[in-house]
Amino acid sequence: MSSVYPINKGINQSIEFKGLKAQYIWYLGVGVVGLMIVFAVLFIIGIPSLICVALIGASGTVMVIKIYKMSRKYGEYGMMKALASRQIPKCIKVRSRLVFTK
Repeated sequence: MSSVYPINKGINQSIEFKGLKAQYIWYLGVGVVGLMIVFAVLFIIGIPSLICVALIGASGTVMVIKIYKMSRKYGEYGMMKALASRQIPKCIKVRSRLVFTK
């Protein structure tokens, strides 16, 4: 008897949506929500709607391009590794021999 349900072949793989990997999906979602809030604030202040749409459209395009660029450049874990590598000191200075003699 054959099953009508498809088999999930992506076990233990990170999620991917249209080229975005892992945490970048969340970054895009938070950015879209932020842009909607900025649009509402600009509209409530009284800025004309065409200017609001143009401003949010331009900044949304820049945001999507930047997030896709980061997703391609760093991949799933690369950005975390890049941020962690910045915290490694360039050199270690030892002013006493007590560290080595104990």
